[in-house]
Amino acid sequence: MIRAVVADDEPLVRAGVRAVLTTDADIEIVAEADDGRQAIDLVQRHRPQVAILDIRMPDTDGLTAAAEIRRTVPGTGVLMLTTFGEDDYILRALSGGASGFVLKSGPPEELIAAVKAVAAQAAYLSPRVAARVVAHLTSTRAGIDLQAARQRVATLTDRERQVLALLGRGLSNRQIARELSLVEGTVKAHVSAVLAGLGAPNRAAAAVVAHQAGLGTPSTPH
Repeated sequence: MIRAVVADDEPLVRAGVRAVLTTDADIEIVAEADDGRQAIDLVQRHRPQVAILDIRMPDTDGLTAAAEIRRTVPGTGVLMLTTFGEDDYILRALSGGASGFVLKSGPPEELIAAVKAVAAQAAYLSPRVAARVVAHLTSTRAGIDLQAARQRVATLTDRERQVLALLGRGLSNRQIARELSLVEGTVKAHVSAVLAGLGAPNRAAAAVVAHQAGLGTPSTPH
């Protein structure tokens, strides 16, 4: 059973998230919060596998809450709820350790897939979110990030590039192991090498690099 905490300052959004997730027998919402500070407290109390956070909340926002949760409860993955036009927030959340991003306007099945991916310690980027982040990086920095990503990817071994491509698709270590016929411990070592080689703080950031370099399109894990 995947245990989750949901935080959003809009009751209607929380109700919608709850309605979607409770249709899946493998997911249980153990607590709800209407601000980031309360979300931090609830995560520290319940120790869920996933914290689902709105990016913008009063008092303590989702970005601050995500960073504090990752610092104090590293076993909890953070999934951010976002809307179009919040690209800068998404980039900051990536640096803060968020593992996934979904649009509030996205299809219900995407939210369920994202929760399951983050619970499995994989990264999940809504394809539309990933595309906007890449477009934002390219347009604001004249393509420098795309070029740098390709250069960093070129320094990886063939096997590491294969692993990066699968990270870009949102696969967990176990799923990558199945795809490449490797043991999970070997995949974990490759993932660590990929993150170090790219200078990426987490799997979600590596997934963006994979997308920038044309290696993998984030998608629903299988």
